[in-house]
Order: sequence, then structure tokens, then C-alpha cells
Amino acid sequence: MKRRALLHRSGGVVLALGLPELAMGAGILNVRVWPAPEYSRVTIESDTALTAHPLFVANPPRLAVDIEGIALNPALKELVAKVKADDPNIAGIRVGQFTPTTVRLVIDLKQAIRPQVFSLAPVASYQHRLVLDLYPEQDADPLDALIAAQLNAPQSKPRAKTEPSPDASVPQPPARAASDPMNDWLAQRAAGATDRIIVIALDPGHGGEDPGATGPGGTREKDVVLRLAHLLRERINDSAVHGTPMRAYLTRDADFFVPLGTRVQKARRVQADLFISLHADAFFTPDPQGASVFALSESGASSSAARWMAARENKADQVGGLNVNVRDATVQRALLDMSTAAQINDSLKFGNNLLTEIGRVGKLHKARVEQAGFAVLKAPDIPSVLVEAAFISNPTEEAKLNNEEYQTQLADALMRGILRYFSRNPPLARSRTTS
Repeated sequence: MKRRALLHRSGGVVLALGLPELAMGAGILNVRVWPAPEYSRVTIESDTALTAHPLFVANPPRLAVDIEGIALNPALKELVAKVKADDPNIAGIRVGQFTPTTVRLVIDLKQAIRPQVFSLAPVASYQHRLVLDLYPEQDADPLDALIAAQLNAPQSKPRAKTEPSPDASVPQPPARAASDPMNDWLAQRAAGATDRIIVIALDPGHGGEDPGATGPGGTREKDVVLRLAHLLRERINDSAVHGTPMRAYLTRDADFFVPLGTRVQKARRVQADLFISLHADAFFTPDPQGASVFALSESGASSSAARWMAARENKADQVGGLNVNVRDATVQRALLDMSTAAQINDSLKFGNNLLTEIGRVGKLHKARVEQAGFAVLKAPDIPSVLVEAAFISNPTEEAKLNNEEYQTQLADALMRGILRYFSRNPPLARSRTTS
């Protein structure tokens, strides 16, 4: 294998990936473009590993990638039409036969970017993938993005209250009042003052290259959990705890891949008070059914099923396509080694509150919170749970996941569980500042 070479050429950077030489005629199986505010991804899937040489030009910003050993074909030409007008980073894509044995791909960009170009070995249903990740030079602050979204959001009509919980001591999600307490907090923040805001991090599992599980009717896990996250976000944003506003922050708000460690980092950057990762179970047979709630374990899984489930969910980075050659990947892995007994204890309390409310609207797979080594639950300072809403591999439950009424009931139940937890475990008395 060739040694990786990093060369400077005409103000740009050429990165020789050092993959094995490729015989002419590699088959291009699929091309995909995944736009997102955080980064845009271009994926070229082939039946043989590709050798690529990227060159970034700053003015005007564009990324040229020479792909060796292939001829221009209809699949590659499809990339041109796959770019959406609202892509935050990509203005357009051009492809052409640069030499008899090399195809040149030019990505015209809307802003300066930090490109990452890497290859992925076959995994799951994918063969070889050449991945081009285009990150804006300036990373957005997720807390600022949360506030900006609130400022720009239209005032919603009051929503009907969630059905009362049998426990009268648990506060119910109120309809939005004419005077939103978030506006007061925003005004104080702009003036340099501090005040409390409760942030719930919602983590719709999978996304982008990683579809998650697929039901017998073709329903994709990544789609149903994103819809559920949107419903739960509405309820969180319409709620408060003892007058303190609550706001939801989504680790992904569209169909793109987010590494497991990045999901944890995002929750910590917005100083989340709770973290809920949303998923939909799958099993080898269509028989299992019911919702489950999981917390982290320090001493092994609570059951063989929990261990199997954690192993499946922890493969998301492999399927979604994590670039293991960058420094951030090492940081993410280090973060995932941190956990505390106190965090796990609070997570179990939170999980039990969610499980109680979920059990009022649907079947439970198990009546207790299970534990296993889920990588996405390892924020050391945030009570974190993973909710498997139903078994998407069960035809009946797949239909429920696509049913608007059931989705609404489940979102209401999760909201009641959040409020139930805070009624017994008041949020920490910390402030969020302008820094």
C-alpha cells in the first residue's frame, strides 16, 4: 500500500489516499448526495475500492476529485441532478472524463469548506464507498442555532393538552401561552444577563447512509424516529417546569448521518438536561413486539437481548460511514469511555418514568428499564436513555409506527414521562450564559 502523501499545489491541497491500484472498469453501483447545514456528503458506491485524489481550490470555492481507473458512465452523471437547490454547501456538481483512465468530479461550493475524502470497506448492504464530506470552515454553535430557530419560528396555535396522567402530582404539558417565557430569556441573554432554560436533547437514531432497521412493508427506522422527534419537539417547546421554559434540541433535524460520539458531544454543547435517543426495534423474526427503554450499564448487559441490541445500535458508525482517520474520531472514542454511576442512576429514574407513561398507550416489551453498553448513552453528566418505540420488524407494530394517532399518543406519553421525572428530580440550578 502506498504511503499517504500530502502535497501543496497552487494554493490547494492534494491528498493521495494510498488505496490499491484499480483495474479499469470498476462498476459504479450508486451515487448519493446528503445535504445538511452541518455538512454535505457525496457518496460513490462501487464494486471495487476506488483511488481518489482531491484538490480544494479556495477562490471560487470548489473541490476537484480525480477518480482513477473508471470511465464516465450514467451512474456518475446522475450526481449532477442529485444536488438540491437548497443544499447549504453544494452549488452544483460537474463530471467529465479527464484522462482515458480518470474521471474528474468538480463540486462547486457555496462557501469555504474543510473537505474530508475517505474510503469505506463493505459493510451491511453496502459495497465499497468513496465518501466526500464537505464541512463549512466555521462550525455553527448548536446553542445559538437553537435560539435562532426559536426567534424565527412562527407563533404556533395553542395545542390541546395531553390527557391527564393518573398521577395528579405530575404537571401536564400546557398549551403555549400568549407570552412565551422563552422570549424573556432571550431578551435577558441579549442584555448579557443569565437565566435558566431547560434543554432536552432528542436524538433520532440513524440517518443518511444508515437507514437503521427496515420493516417488512419497507418502513425505514430513520424516517419514523425523525417524525416522532418532531412531534416530541413541539410538546417540549410548548412546556415549562415551574415557569422555566423548555426547549428541544435535535441531534439531526433531517436525513443525514451523525456519528455516535458527535451525538453525545452535541448534547453536551447545548448543556442538555436530558438526552433521549429514539429508535425502533428489529429482530430476526416478526414475533417480538412492544416498546423498550434502555439505560447505560457499567457492569454488563441486563439481558442477552439488551446486549444484542446494544451491539446492533453501536454498529451505526460503521454503516453510516465514520472517517476514522481524523482527530475528531479519536476524541469521540475517548468521550465514549466516560460514564458515572450518578449519571446511570439518574438515567434509570428517568427511564422508569418514561416506561410508566409509554405503558399507558401501548404494549411494553419488558416492564423494566434494561441496561447495556450503548455508546450513545455515555454522556457523563446527562441522564440519558434510549427508547425503542416498537418493533419495526413486526408487521402490526410497523403499521402503528406509521399511524399518526399512535405517533401522537407516543409523543404525549414521552412528554408526560419527562414532566414526571422533573416533578421528582428538579433540574440542576445552573445558568446559561452568553459565553
